[in-house]
Amino acid sequence: MQSNNHFLPGVPIEKVRSAYDHAAGNEIESGKFWSPESSSALAANTFGWFLERPKALPRLPVSLIASPVKEVRLEAEMRFPWAGGKHPWLDAVLVTDDLLIGIESKRYEPFRGGKKGLGFTDAYDRPVWGDSMARYCAVRDELKSGALCYEALDAAQLVKHAYGLRSAVHRENGPWHGLRPVLFYLYAEPVSWPGGRPVDALKKAKHRSMIDNFAGRVAGDEVAFIALDYASLVASWAQAADAHLAAHATNLAAEFDIGPR
Repeated sequence: MQSNNHFLPGVPIEKVRSAYDHAAGNEIESGKFWSPESSSALAANTFGWFLERPKALPRLPVSLIASPVKEVRLEAEMRFPWAGGKHPWLDAVLVTDDLLIGIESKRYEPFRGGKKGLGFTDAYDRPVWGDSMARYCAVRDELKSGALCYEALDAAQLVKHAYGLRSAVHRENGPWHGLRPVLFYLYAEPVSWPGGRPVDALKKAKHRSMIDNFAGRVAGDEVAFIALDYASLVASWAQAADAHLAAHATNLAAEFDIGPR
C-alpha cells in the first residue's frame, strides 16, 4: 500500500479512495495512481478538493458554464442504453442546476505517441444516439474507416464519452435526466517528463491543433464539447479571493508541473 503523499492538503483522502475503489481500472491498488506520470492523481487532487465543498468551485473560465456547481464526483460511469459490454468512465463530473459536465483529464498521454485508445465495435452503430448527435457519429464513422486520424488525441474515447453523457441525460428517472450534457476536455502541458527530459513543444502544438479540429467537427451537437488547459484553470484559481482555493492552486501547480503556456 502506498502512502498518502500523493494527496494535496485539503483533499479528503478516504472519499477519493472510495471513489476509485468503486470504479473500473483499479487505479490505486494496481499502483497506476502513484506513477509520476499519473493523470488520475492530477484529476483526483484537482477536483477531489471540492468533494466536500462543491460551492467553493468557482465558475469555470469557459463561456458556456455560468451557473454554480452543486455537486462534484470523481470516477463516474456513464452507461450506454444497453446492458452488456464496457461503458465509459469520466475522471470527474460536475453538476449544476442545468448542466451535466463530464471531465476527461489528460496529462502526459497525448505526448507519448503510438495508438490512441480503442476503436469502435459494431455496437456503436446502433441508432440510439438521437438526431442531434450526427456530427459525433460522423467522426465515429471516419475514425472507423481510417479517413480521419488524430495522432495526439484519443478521439474515439471522446466520442464514447459524449455518447455516455447523452445517454445519462435521457435516462428517465436517472439522477441527471433533463440536464444539458457537456464534455469538458481538460489537459495538462507538462514542461518535462519525470527525469527532466523536456516534453516536445511541437507535440503540444499538434495536440492543441487536433483539439480545435475535433471541436469544430462536433460543434452544434447535443453534447457540447469544450476544452481547456490545466494552466489556465489553475491560474484562474490562483487569483481567487478565497485564500484556501488560491493555496490549492499553488499546490497543484507545484506538485504537477503546471505552469503558464
